[in-house]
Amino acid sequence: MPKFVVVFILLFTSVNLQAQTWELGGNVGAAGYMGDLNPNNPLKISGVSLGGFVARNFDGYWSAKLKYTFGTIAGADSTSSNPQFRQRNLSFSTVLNELSLMGEFNLFKYIPEAGQNRFTPFIYVGIGIVGYNPRARYQGHDYDLRPLMTEGQSKPYSSAAITIPYGVGLKYNFSGKWNFIADIGYRHPTTDYLDDVSGVYPDRTKLSSDLSRALSDRSGENTGAYIGSPGTQRGDLRPRDTYMFINVGISFTFVTSKCYY
Repeated sequence: MPKFVVVFILLFTSVNLQAQTWELGGNVGAAGYMGDLNPNNPLKISGVSLGGFVARNFDGYWSAKLKYTFGTIAGADSTSSNPQFRQRNLSFSTVLNELSLMGEFNLFKYIPEAGQNRFTPFIYVGIGIVGYNPRARYQGHDYDLRPLMTEGQSKPYSSAAITIPYGVGLKYNFSGKWNFIADIGYRHPTTDYLDDVSGVYPDRTKLSSDLSRALSDRSGENTGAYIGSPGTQRGDLRPRDTYMFINVGISFTFVTSKCYY
């Protein structure tokens, strides 16, 4: 069990229950990414997201939330308006599995059913872990890219990374203890390989297989002219990829008047 989950459980069980309320919720939405195949558009959507959470609200302002989010992201140079990207011709898709612990702050005091404010903006920040596995379609088949070491790595990069989520949102108490929640949040994972692209082209003769060589440099698939000379730029050379979730959802808060009056 990740250490931050243990800390979350201990935090929940160590504070006076009469000053707290539980909250359960779920959400659906969209996912996107910024990285070597999308270096400039922070709002580009490339997949979907689905999640659920349990939260402990300590008062009308502060809460802690344990959340799981499933998402999909993708990118393809073939759809880019940049001719150099289209010539590079790389592509990927990956599933994201994120477990995060976040602290949340309401700008207005917000207690569903028992409070005066029916809505509040909020901000959040936290820490989590995300699993990922970039894949690419080649000659009608999908292949895992990580074990192919397409940039000549000495060993496959990790399939999981620590991630830092942060974002903003809005809550609306639309009926009794039920809440509508909308938010947008970005994540900074400790990896540059969400898309299997990071640095420079390797020496193709040192790659482990014909499949690795084919997926390392795909520039010549349509033209026959390959651009991936060893040591030349393959990625954008930034140290990290990022991803985002845009969500809408509902939650139910287990709140009683004796908690606050």
